Amino acid sequence: MRKIIRVGTRTSELAITQTNWVIEKLKENYPDLEFELVGITTKGDMILDRSLDKIGGKGLFINELENALLNNSIDMAVHSMKDMPAKLPDELVIGAIPKREDPRDILVSLEGKALKDLQKGSVIGTGSVRREVQILELRPDLNTKPIRGNVPTRLNKLMEHQFDAIVLAMAGLKRLGLEDKVTEIFSHEEMVPAVGQGALGIEVRKGDELHELLKVINDEDSEICINAERAFLQRLNGSCSTPLGAYAHICGDYIKIYGMLAEDDKTDPRKAFIEGKKENFEELGLKLADMLQAGGKYD
Repeated sequence: MRKIIRVGTRTSELAITQTNWVIEKLKENYPDLEFELVGITTKGDMILDRSLDKIGGKGLFINELENALLNNSIDMAVHSMKDMPAKLPDELVIGAIPKREDPRDILVSLEGKALKDLQKGSVIGTGSVRREVQILELRPDLNTKPIRGNVPTRLNKLMEHQFDAIVLAMAGLKRLGLEDKVTEIFSHEEMVPAVGQGALGIEVRKGDELHELLKVINDEDSEICINAERAFLQRLNGSCSTPLGAYAHICGDYIKIYGMLAEDDKTDPRKAFIEGKKENFEELGLKLADMLQAGGKYD
């Protein structure tokens, strides 16, 4: 086992906070190993004036990290699983998914109002077509406006009155200690989360000995849920411009998966869920995707 392990991450405050958490967990189990944090600026972090679907999608947050893994500049990369495209390079694998943080979406509003109480025509900031579709499904009389940047940047834009409210992921606020900013938490039925939202993934080269080392921080139930959601994503060949979401949770031996899908033009949003034995997670994720493509809905 190498003595210094280079851990790649994006350079945002949230990404570095998440990566330091992973490093601390590994140090608890491997006190003799040394971990070096390697910050890598991605294209997605540099281009902030256009929406993701206009500049290449989610891969913009991971391409540079994966290239660093492939050319041996780093030994592992810490990602937010919701940034991961449906397919990974053949040479790479997710070595561990730690216990998932709160996956729900939340609202932060200027006046502390819930979504239902916002004035008609209020402007909601979101960088996600998935969120946009579901916001307008709940309140078709509101307006949505694109927003980019890290969590503190988005909160600052709200405080500057560029928006009446913004929608963010609860997990990011919790990891940054900003839970006090939350105005409203959406249930996963109201606003189906992004695939992998709230979960971290540690990516390594296939066959690397680090895969074995990472088992100590892997959470089996979180891994099953994320892989069920990713099966759903892969079946739909979802991109950053596709309004879709999925959320899976386990109760005993069973798994329940919620999904949403709309057309690329943001019309005809559908929601459905499926449940079954958790060992059948992949089959269930695929079946849910097929149900939504066929028009299945739940009230």
